[in-house]
Amino acid sequence: MSFTITPKDLKSRLDKGDKLVLVDVREPWEYAIAKLEGSILVPLATLQQSLGKLDRDAEIVAVCHHGMRSADATGFLLQQGFGKVKNLIGGIDAWSTQVDPSVPRY
Repeated sequence: MSFTITPKDLKSRLDKGDKLVLVDVREPWEYAIAKLEGSILVPLATLQQSLGKLDRDAEIVAVCHHGMRSADATGFLLQQGFGKVKNLIGGIDAWSTQVDPSVPRY
């Protein structure tokens, strides 16, 4: 089973109307610059305290700048018993270059 998703695959799943929970694990200042529509901000440092806000049965896609912090978040959530978690490969930067150039790069 793959725990990653490409920006293009994520876009097609969102376009189909799949119910995905986008969890952005960047810092608030980064989220203010660029974000994916409908994503929720849960900075990586607060993820452990925020587990109660997340639905264990939901399909979660973790997002960060380049995919490193979200990879950490994906591993952590899987360890905590979340069964359907994926890391957005390349993060929001790859989303901007491959899917939606209107999302600012920084």
